[in-house]
Amino acid sequence: MDSLPTIFLSHGAPDLAIRDGAVSDFLRSLHQQFPKPKAILVISAHWNSDPPTVSAATNPRTIYDFSGFPNQLYELSYPALGAPELSDRVAELLTQAGMTCETHPTKGLDHGAWTPLLLAYPVADIPVTQLSIQSHRDPLHHWEIGKALEPLRHEGVLIIGSGSATHNMYAFNESYNAETPDWVRVFDRWLAQNIAEGNQEALLQYRQRAPYAKENHPTDEHLMPLFVAMGAGGAKGKQLHSSYTYGVFSMAAYAFMN
Repeated sequence: MDSLPTIFLSHGAPDLAIRDGAVSDFLRSLHQQFPKPKAILVISAHWNSDPPTVSAATNPRTIYDFSGFPNQLYELSYPALGAPELSDRVAELLTQAGMTCETHPTKGLDHGAWTPLLLAYPVADIPVTQLSIQSHRDPLHHWEIGKALEPLRHEGVLIIGSGSATHNMYAFNESYNAETPDWVRVFDRWLAQNIAEGNQEALLQYRQRAPYAKENHPTDEHLMPLFVAMGAGGAKGKQLHSSYTYGVFSMAAYAFMN
């Protein structure tokens, strides 16, 4: 099987799965762009634990880790099988790289995982598991996790970092199609340019070097999955999608394949 890229997806708000628009259309076409993987590993911004932890659940439940959305959203589920063999492989690779990795026996799929997967792989016939982030650790730490996981790309595993290219809940607009402010677009363009050029140093130091970094990421967790994807696939990436929701959420997506 040909090597797979790694992917970074911006999952936006939980209601993405019941919305129509540019990003939903993009996600529905994603499975056509790459060979069908044997398994999927999702690094979601919504699972934070220290040390890194991987789920060994055989039938991961759909987790509704949100509130205040339409009832329709809570009726959705993503019944994919888990991937305990992949979980063992993830733990093995991280251990070989000198990192501690724990296993969670029953952890399900949070909305950072199942929301985009429901659109991208709706048949749910590919085993899926999740790996946690460490929100207090820096981009380099997450890059190194990705480097350790790089062999999975050659074993038929699709590595997906699921976060958000921009994520400021304090500036959240209740209108799905709200106008996007300049400070969001400027940061988003900086990110896209540096990924296109493979500027690893600038990306790892985005806090200090990117315009409006603090405004777009008051906290780091939603960008950390990007660095895992880049570590496993290489700093230079191809932009797959660009759009915005709720004014301040860039829905940018990238593929990395060195």
